[in-house]
Amino acid sequence: MNVEVPLRAVAAFAECPTWDPVDRTLLWVDMNRSEVHRLCPRDGTDTVLRFEQPVAAAKPRVGGGLALSMRDGVALYDPDGSLRPLADWSAEGVRGNDAGVDGLGRLWVGTMAGPSAPGWLGRVDTRGVTHRAVSDTRLSNGIAWSPDGRRMYFVDTPTRRIDVLDYDLSTGEASGRRPFVEPTDTAGVPDGLCVDADGGVWVALFRGGAVRRYTPRGTLDREIPFPVALTTSCGFGGDDLSDLYVTTARRAPEHDEPLAGSVFVVPGAGQGLTPTAFAG
Repeated sequence: MNVEVPLRAVAAFAECPTWDPVDRTLLWVDMNRSEVHRLCPRDGTDTVLRFEQPVAAAKPRVGGGLALSMRDGVALYDPDGSLRPLADWSAEGVRGNDAGVDGLGRLWVGTMAGPSAPGWLGRVDTRGVTHRAVSDTRLSNGIAWSPDGRRMYFVDTPTRRIDVLDYDLSTGEASGRRPFVEPTDTAGVPDGLCVDADGGVWVALFRGGAVRRYTPRGTLDREIPFPVALTTSCGFGGDDLSDLYVTTARRAPEHDEPLAGSVFVVPGAGQGLTPTAFAG
């Protein structure tokens, strides 16, 4: 497969590539620089929104605007440029991280643990109430669902594995967490992930310089190498949702590769699922 560079950037920590089918652009964040980017693959333009605290994920909302997983909680960015809080956990000592939206538009967010506060994975409803499904996590990543919505995938990166939970799409309840894949044959650790239309799970290996695809049974059937070590996340996009976009990070001096921090794409890598916007 050909690996291309639609945006040669120097992001400190690019994350969460999310296709917005409304205007056919790719949302991605430079987390530690508190930036949300919107890349237009048709002409290569990349517009930037800057905020006052780190942003780990940006998801489209029904009716326009964005739902942002920020350091202190979830905020809603409106089409008029205003920002308003939806959920606030700044007093807990945790930090917002990766996010995902299920097939009915529910928002899930994971957190990074603080010095004396464990992290968690939970659903944030339209009133800002957090319904926690997994507790005592350290670094939540990789939130995605199977095509039928009955399985939810999740990564707590320090465990070095991908977990799967049973998911009730009608209620938004997740339960029965158990290991799905433990990639022990690599120096990389699982970070962000996505699921394709056949149920395959694609995961970026941080420090592994690669993205892997696992079948729904957990069998490795594909690996795509990249010219940077810190691959952070992946997601399908493009007009037919067949292009796999991959974000990367830059950390000098140990990972100061020329293309580190860029956004990559693998055209025709597979068939992605139609993205769902947050209903809030």
